[in-house]
Amino acid sequence: MASSVDSLFVKAQNTTLPKSLRPTSPPPDNVPKHKHVKDLKLRTKLNRQAAHAARSKALVEDAELLLTNEAGKMQVETELERTWRIGQDDIVQSASQEAAKGRRELKLDGGPYRSRYSRNGRHLAIVGNMGHVATFDWQTGTMHAELQLQETCRDITFLQDQSFFAVAQKKYVFIYDRDGVELHRLKAHIEPTRLEFLPYHWLLASVGNNGFLKYQDTSTGHIVAEHRTKLGACHTLAQNKHNAVLHLGHSNGVVTLWTPNIPHPAVQILAHYGPVVGLSVDPSSGGRYMATSGQDGVVKVWDCRNWKGTVREWTTRGGGAELEWSARGALSVAVGGSVNVYTKPSIQTPHAPKAPPPLYLTHPIPHRPLTSVRFCPFQDILTIGHNAGLSSILVPGVGEPNFDSMEADPFENKKARREREVKGLLDKIQPDMITLDPDFVGALAPPTKLTTAVNDTHDIPFARLPRLERLRVQGKADETELVDDDEDIADGDGDKNAKPQSRMEKEKRKMRGKGKSVKRYLRKQRKNVIDPTAVAIRAKLEKQREEKRVAKAIENGSMEARKPSALDRFRRP
Repeated sequence: MASSVDSLFVKAQNTTLPKSLRPTSPPPDNVPKHKHVKDLKLRTKLNRQAAHAARSKALVEDAELLLTNEAGKMQVETELERTWRIGQDDIVQSASQEAAKGRRELKLDGGPYRSRYSRNGRHLAIVGNMGHVATFDWQTGTMHAELQLQETCRDITFLQDQSFFAVAQKKYVFIYDRDGVELHRLKAHIEPTRLEFLPYHWLLASVGNNGFLKYQDTSTGHIVAEHRTKLGACHTLAQNKHNAVLHLGHSNGVVTLWTPNIPHPAVQILAHYGPVVGLSVDPSSGGRYMATSGQDGVVKVWDCRNWKGTVREWTTRGGGAELEWSARGALSVAVGGSVNVYTKPSIQTPHAPKAPPPLYLTHPIPHRPLTSVRFCPFQDILTIGHNAGLSSILVPGVGEPNFDSMEADPFENKKARREREVKGLLDKIQPDMITLDPDFVGALAPPTKLTTAVNDTHDIPFARLPRLERLRVQGKADETELVDDDEDIADGDGDKNAKPQSRMEKEKRKMRGKGKSVKRYLRKQRKNVIDPTAVAIRAKLEKQREEKRVAKAIENGSMEARKPSALDRFRRP
């Protein structure tokens, strides 16, 4: 028992906060002491809060000094020069030795190839259409796994980290570990074409030739949701990293947005007149902009906040294009035999003519077709998959230079990876929280438009009341059983032209339409119930009857009309 306690104590010592973050670290100078406060307990609390605030301010200033890296783009000296005329050889010569390692050509058989980077940008997974699968550390050249599956493979993605990856094979989705050992065969995902992994929800999403979009929780193994798109086979899938909404492009030109908690599309738009072949969402703007490309050769940029038409639209040569946004908002378009890169703000500025935005960089690739484009996180590297393998080019200024080590650390070791995996499991978000507007969490519910208010207190919303109660609140309820016989006789005597009615006729008229069992049950239910709303309605009806009786009496001459007085303005209504 003592040894286990000692081991726990050692683990606690190894996982403590740094000295600069500990509450016992010496606070900065010029911290108020609150000596004028006589209460010792209150003075100690105020001193502790002041020291914590001063320490936090000092840490923020230190963090600003540490984040010195900035994303720098290529700039021209004169207006006649263009950045797209600079080739990869010139960029490699002017870049540092470490950055120049990103420029490489991988000539492989079994293409065309698709690629996927891990979240920290350190590891790369590639898959060929003929069944060649490989994962490796591209910076050190360390190979993790290499497989020859001998069947058609359409897509690949890492799961929570580089330890596991999923492959969309000919019939099912298979999950492998880092060494290439097959762990699971997901039979529910039939004929998958595209894969996406939601890291904060631990969901593996796939869409296939049967038109079904399926979510599977990789931590429990259960199918969370299964949506039938009803739009046929789908070959385009992308996720919005801001709200975890999946964007699907279909063969009829329709783009749909899906969440696991809604069985129908949250948004459905007709983006192109032909099949949608490319789709990507901008992560730098909080998921505000979406780029789509169709088989007709048109590239469109949409504003996801209102969907009121395109922000920018232009035509490319060579048919459908593969699209990908970088972390800094640069859009890569791989079409025909070249890759073009466009930067902000030109691609996000409304432009009426269908002219392409200013080109930032271009690179020709003779190996067609170009099947995938991927930006490496935290690096200025763009990887293009084509028929002859993979090509990686340098695109200055498109990568995010500063990374959060608590989120994705390119230099993490084995222990840090395990701790991050456990923390990710503990902080896993439920699929029901996925929505188009993630800011609804923590917001106040809007007040109902119609409520039953009694003495300025809201009880039940008007729409949730039974029909009889709604009629009572509106003053349309049948309250004839509350009318006395004397009032009916008085009303009948007031009208000289009315025919005299016998007692039987009056009873028959009074009970007209009330012979049903439901109405008899309702009368018994509300006979001895005192409802403030019903009482107010009865008083209102009584007042109307009294006004009607007085008007008839004045008209017959049996009563004189009341003369107006100057004090009437003080009377209550």
